[in-house]
Amino acid sequence: MTNFDQLFKDFNELKVVIIGDVMLDTYWWGQVDRISPEAPVPVVALQRKEHRVGGAANVALNTVALGAQTTIVSVIGTDPDGILLQSLFEAQHIDTSYLLTHDSRITTNKTRVMSRNQQMMRLDAEITTPISSDIEKVLLQKFTFCLDAKKPDVVIFEDYDKGVLTPTCIKAAIAACLERNIVMSVDPKKNNFLAYKGVTLFKPNLKEVKEGLQVPIASVTLENLRAVHAALETHLAHQISLITLSEKGMFFDTGDTAKIIPTHVRSIADVSGAGDTVIAIASLVYAATKNIELATEMANIAGGLVCEEVGTAAINKAHLLAECKLLLDK
Repeated sequence: MTNFDQLFKDFNELKVVIIGDVMLDTYWWGQVDRISPEAPVPVVALQRKEHRVGGAANVALNTVALGAQTTIVSVIGTDPDGILLQSLFEAQHIDTSYLLTHDSRITTNKTRVMSRNQQMMRLDAEITTPISSDIEKVLLQKFTFCLDAKKPDVVIFEDYDKGVLTPTCIKAAIAACLERNIVMSVDPKKNNFLAYKGVTLFKPNLKEVKEGLQVPIASVTLENLRAVHAALETHLAHQISLITLSEKGMFFDTGDTAKIIPTHVRSIADVSGAGDTVIAIASLVYAATKNIELATEMANIAGGLVCEEVGTAAINKAHLLAECKLLLDK
C-alpha cells in the first residue's frame, strides 16, 4: 500500500528540468448580449483580462504545484509578451536562469475570448518555424549547463511544434541526459514524433499515435494497444509507453507489464491543459517511485481534476492527495 502522505512530501525534494515550447495564455472574459449589426458575430462586452502560463510553462506550473524544484529551458521573444511571461514564471517560483530570449522570435500568445465559461474564439500570435542553428547551439549549451548545475531527477520534453525542439536539439539533449543517467519523459507532437529515441517514458495521446505511426487503431483494447507499444518501441527503443485515451482513461506498457486504467467520472468543464498535468504528475511520480502503474493511476486522477476547471490550471496538491487516498488507497 502506498504511503501517499510520504510520497507527497517526497515531491518537495525532487528537481525537474522542462525543455520545450513555452507560451502565454491570455483570457479575455466578457458578456454576450447581442449580435453585431456589422456581421453575424456575437459582440463580447469585455469585462476583464487574465494572463496564465501555457505549453511547457503549464507543465512547470504543475510540477511546482506539487512542490518540485522546477527549471525551464526554452526560447522566447524580447517582446512585451516575453517580459510578461517571465514575470509570471518568477511569481510562481519557476527558475528562468536558463531561459533564452532572442529578438528573432516572438513569444507565443494564445488569446481566448470567453463568455459564460465558453470559448468564443482564439487568436494565436506565434512563430512556428524551427529555431536557427545559432539559437539551437546556445540553447543546448544552456541545457547542459542546467543539467550539471541542477542535477535533476527527471527531464520533461514538452513539444508543441512551435520550433524550439528541433531534431538536432532533441538528439543532443537526450544524449546529455543518457550520459548523466537522468530519467526522461516526453509529451510529443506531430513534427518530431519519432525523434525521441532512447527516452524513458513516451506519452502521446491516441490521436497522436495514429498520426505518428500512420496506423489505424480499430478499437481500444489491451491487445491493440500492446501492438502500438511494440511499434513505438521499434522506432524509439524507449522503456515505457503511456498513452492517454480521452474518456477511456490511460494505458501503460513497459514491455513486460501493460494495463488500461479507466477514467474516473468527472464533470468536465474544459480539457485544455489536461495533457500538461498528466505528463507533470506521471513524470514526478515515476521519478520518485519508479512505479509506472502508480504514476499512471495518479496522472489519470490529476488529469480528470483539472478538466473540472475552465482554462489551463495547475493541479491542487491537497485535492490530488485527498483523491489519491480516496480512490487508490484500498
